[in-house]
Amino acid sequence: MPTPRFRVGPFLLSPAHRTLRRAGADVPLIPRYFDLLVLLVVNRHRVVTRQEIFDRAWADVVVSDGALSQAIRTIRRSLGDDPRDPRFIRTVSRHGYQFVGANVTEETDDGPLPALAGSSVSEIVRTDALIDCLLRRPPFENATDEERHDAAEELHALGTAEALRRLDGEPGHAEARAILRDARWNVPGAGDVALLTSPEPWASVLAVVRLRFRRAARQASNRWGAASLGGTAAGIVAGLAGGLALWLVPESQARANVIAALAVVGAIAGAVGAAGVGAGLAAAEAVARSARLTALAVCGAAGGALSGALAHALTTAVLAGMFGRDLDHIGGWLEGLVLGGAAGLGYALSTAPLPGGGLAGPRGAARVRASFLTGVACAVAAVLLTMADRHLVASSLDVMASAFEGSDVGLAPIARLLGEEALHPLTRTLVGAFEGLLFGAGLAFGLTHRPRHR
Repeated sequence: MPTPRFRVGPFLLSPAHRTLRRAGADVPLIPRYFDLLVLLVVNRHRVVTRQEIFDRAWADVVVSDGALSQAIRTIRRSLGDDPRDPRFIRTVSRHGYQFVGANVTEETDDGPLPALAGSSVSEIVRTDALIDCLLRRPPFENATDEERHDAAEELHALGTAEALRRLDGEPGHAEARAILRDARWNVPGAGDVALLTSPEPWASVLAVVRLRFRRAARQASNRWGAASLGGTAAGIVAGLAGGLALWLVPESQARANVIAALAVVGAIAGAVGAAGVGAGLAAAEAVARSARLTALAVCGAAGGALSGALAHALTTAVLAGMFGRDLDHIGGWLEGLVLGGAAGLGYALSTAPLPGGGLAGPRGAARVRASFLTGVACAVAAVLLTMADRHLVASSLDVMASAFEGSDVGLAPIARLLGEEALHPLTRTLVGAFEGLLFGAGLAFGLTHRPRHR
């Protein structure tokens, strides 16, 4: 049965036409906020839990709890509602929200909407007051971040260009411009807010970065932790597979304990690599909206390079300090940079852009697809690295094994199965592709974990 059209007081809510009108005039709401309002109205006879709202209105992305609070504030403002004396939306503490508008009537929603009367939604406050609130000028010196964000949304509705003209040159305009840029995603038809053409371009850019990092710090940290666990799991799988292969190959002298040993090595390598790359990807996705693909590739590469350099430094220091062996031919910053950049590129291309903000949160088959494609991107990068005679984890272990007589982790027995006497191009390519596939897939699978909301 199709969703009906709803009338409550001066408002008309049409799910079929995706329109909210008040006294014959359109009330702009971004699609996600519109979907949330429809969800509340349809289920007005009960409280809709926060988890249900996240699962329904934010089904394709992961956002912080603050995103829901912002959505409710915006809807309330559009309806002219007061949270202290709600006429439309009631907050049920630590549980959810309920639409409590009186005398809601339903009608079929398959016909045309009434013609617009040409009027506009009444302004809640004057433009001067909104500018003063955004700049924290008297009497708004103590305006909260939420109040300033709401003021920015109102200014977008009144005209982005005029708001920018009024702000430029005023004390604190760089931070105000950053809030305007962040708020434009929540206002349909909002104009662009350029940063590099502002009076203080780099101050504006830094203000945007600070704003988004501050608002997304907890969300990004959770994302980073899940990505690290995904990389750790992938490393364990790779280590177990390598250990089993060495143990079962007829020509190998490896004992069964090599399985556990390589699983531990794989877990450490996967955790270190995913920690760096995952941190870069989580930070990039939390901060960058307009240039998401570029930011993910660059930050993934930077995080990977840092992890690779750290792993190389620690490994060579241990080998030199404890065993007196100086081995430079093991993976390092370049391998991390290439794999991290490939992971960021694959992840960006396999997950949908998010103009409304939030972190990608594909589910089910979409999540598996994103993980696989990210893994494929890393596998391609790994093959290119092996062709350039660079070393990933397995080939680095083979280099170390050759330096220690009697080591069981050399990959020559596996190479001989493929017709090579040692770790030559074919074996290195196949092993590297396997490593890259598992690393990228595990990283992306962890990165897209959806936390439960309370």
